[in-house]
Amino acid sequence: MTRAGTSESISERASTADRPLPPGVGSDDDWTVAVVGGGAVGVTAAVDLAARGASVTLFERDELGSGSSGRAAGVIYDAYAEDVDAALAARSMERFRSLSTSLPGFEFTPCPYVIAVRAGDEDADAVPAMVDRMRAHGRDVSVVDLDALGERFPIETDDLAVAAVAEGAGWTDPGAYVAAMGERARRAGVAIRTGSEVHLDPNDPCTVRVDRRPRDSGGDGRSFDAVVVAVGAHTERLLADAGVGVPVKPYRVQALISRTPYDGPMTYDATAGAYFRPHPTGLLAGDGTEPVAVDPDGYDRSADGWFVDSISDTLRARADHDPDVERAWAGLCTATPDGDPLVGELSAGLFVAAGWQGHGFMRAPAVGELVAEGVLASLSGVAPDDPSSPWIDAFDPTRFDGSEEFEIVEGMSVRTRNE
Repeated sequence: MTRAGTSESISERASTADRPLPPGVGSDDDWTVAVVGGGAVGVTAAVDLAARGASVTLFERDELGSGSSGRAAGVIYDAYAEDVDAALAARSMERFRSLSTSLPGFEFTPCPYVIAVRAGDEDADAVPAMVDRMRAHGRDVSVVDLDALGERFPIETDDLAVAAVAEGAGWTDPGAYVAAMGERARRAGVAIRTGSEVHLDPNDPCTVRVDRRPRDSGGDGRSFDAVVVAVGAHTERLLADAGVGVPVKPYRVQALISRTPYDGPMTYDATAGAYFRPHPTGLLAGDGTEPVAVDPDGYDRSADGWFVDSISDTLRARADHDPDVERAWAGLCTATPDGDPLVGELSAGLFVAAGWQGHGFMRAPAVGELVAEGVLASLSGVAPDDPSSPWIDAFDPTRFDGSEEFEIVEGMSVRTRNE
């Protein structure tokens, strides 16, 4: 599989706000599509499918945004070095900015993003090349003089080896995004079924059974032309219902909100493995990654004491910020063997979008759009290898057999960004 050719087509299509559908895909087909999962990717895909004429039902076992999206940090940037990632990020950023002026209840706040690497960290040498690749994609990113950085922002620079600033970044409230897109979905005619846990029929993955809470007598079954699985950490379990194996592992990450005022940039201290950004009540900071697979229904949702202590030390050292912790929590990210997500068709009519390595929310506007276009193209008979197909080769979910053993690798590192 290649990434470069596909990324060129993404960039071309992302240059306009309203992109044409592939040949043979129209709004007169009236396809029925079930979207399973009410997070950022799921609600965006539902909105974009409905906008293209599909009859959409969205199923969520709890409430919209109650999973990983509701616990996400809301950091958004388009500073990627790899072609496909950069193209998707650019499209997401374009949509976030547009939605900030057109989607009631949603606001995107522009804010520079600092990448800082401490002296003695072997990743420091990789930063200039990484920035050059980002700039080759037209990103406003530059390696900066450390003294000038300290004068511009309330950031401690004495212990740094190198730093870069991405000017075209920003932040938002992920919960507000999901709620606002959910309301848009309802207005677009999407039938939203919360409190509904979906199970796939192993004999026909496009037939779903819904167990509503309180549990009824076995649930009801309904057949769709397509089913999109966008359930994040529950992906492996749900697809196992259909006899489909996918290597998606959930792992735990942590964050907190400080009441202490903060008016600086978003910052990623790569050596400490920690990020922080402005927040309406002060500051939001996090990472606390635990690279161990966890039970998505049984993990500890409260933050660990070691994480609060560690991130507090980083905030004091990097931003002279003594946190007054208002709330601390844990959420889930999902990993795949190669660090790329699974986005595409698994079998006839069955689609998946999962495995974001911590970058799911910031990709949601582009991925939701990609899923909508890809599903309708596939239903209309456009093969994945057709030049007009929207699917991305490198994200092909059938590239694995589902039984792979692999170690979880944290998705925010400088090394990961530069691959």
